[in-house]
Amino acid sequence: MATFKVNGIEQNLDVEPEMPLLWALRDELGMTGTKFGCGIASCGACTVHVNGRAVRSCTTPVSAVEGQDITTIEGLAGMAAGANTSAPSLTAVQQAWIDHQVPQCGYCQSGMIMAASALLASNPNPSDAEIDSNITNVCRCGSYPRVRKAIRSLATA
Repeated sequence: MATFKVNGIEQNLDVEPEMPLLWALRDELGMTGTKFGCGIASCGACTVHVNGRAVRSCTTPVSAVEGQDITTIEGLAGMAAGANTSAPSLTAVQQAWIDHQVPQCGYCQSGMIMAASALLASNPNPSDAEIDSNITNVCRCGSYPRVRKAIRSLATA
């Protein structure tokens, strides 16, 4: 049995302790916004937040997140709207992605948004070098300049 909170809701899953968090989220909880990319924690399509920290869920066993708070891309909008609001709203990062037309195909973007959100929460004014060293997600479309531009637009002086 694995117990943890996902987007503020406690979940009790009867799964093997070594099951990757990615598959618990997608297959057991139906949260398909978190994507499978490589399965070896290299591409970042599976990025979620564990206690506010960006984590690659494809190689994180559910036993490693026992009792912790998980936020998925689906949970970001709810967090932006507030816990008592039924209508989700976009986070500043999600809006910046739209404003700067970051995605092309969009497959990797939920992971990119999760990584950028964690970066900005811990460092509200990252340098280009800090953005590059923290946003290691792979985008086959090559949207990296727009990712950096969107993040820089949110940075505070």
